[in-house]
Amino acid sequence: MDSEGVLGPAEVFDELGADYEAAFHEAPLVWEGLDALLARLRPGDEVLDLGSGTGRPVAERLSGAGCGVTGLDVSATMIELARQRVPGARFELADIRDRDFPPESLHAVVAFFSLLTLSRSEIRALLERVRHWLIPEGTFALLTVPGDFEQRVVRFLGHPIRATSFAAEQWPEVLEEAGLEVLWSRSGSFVPTGRSSAETEQHLLLPARKA
Repeated sequence: MDSEGVLGPAEVFDELGADYEAAFHEAPLVWEGLDALLARLRPGDEVLDLGSGTGRPVAERLSGAGCGVTGLDVSATMIELARQRVPGARFELADIRDRDFPPESLHAVVAFFSLLTLSRSEIRALLERVRHWLIPEGTFALLTVPGDFEQRVVRFLGHPIRATSFAAEQWPEVLEEAGLEVLWSRSGSFVPTGRSSAETEQHLLLPARKA
């Protein structure tokens, strides 16, 4: 918790635990994004899941398709749950801003909502590193909540947290500046499952490839 009483990502997701999985498991663009990603992958391909949460459904489905999956999350609770749920994948307690990988060692990188907790400068820096890690023509799958805001305090499933994004029309430019070519985009609305007080969220899916 910071000086203004706002929780950090690790604190929020430690408290949410399996409730996060239940709230977002049925988000349509999560499943569409996974379908699009798997269409570009083969068994044995190495995939990095940034902000892997409980491991479901992303790491579970990718691992089930025969991919080698590494998940990173800042929440110890999430890592513990993921290791129980998806024993076929590897999960590390790590800040996605700090962990590094060898160049051209990954076939795909997934970031489903995980960039929302970073600043804009951190997002841009991470995207450049993602490009460095990907093989030629490797895939980056981004799912986020678009909007023109940075480090805005929002209520997320009942918890205050700082969030950052770019407007929907800005995201393709941000990705392309990092050397990631957007393949197509899809947007839609979703209300977190089982949360009667939750507001409708706008989701934006942007699959891209290393240019």
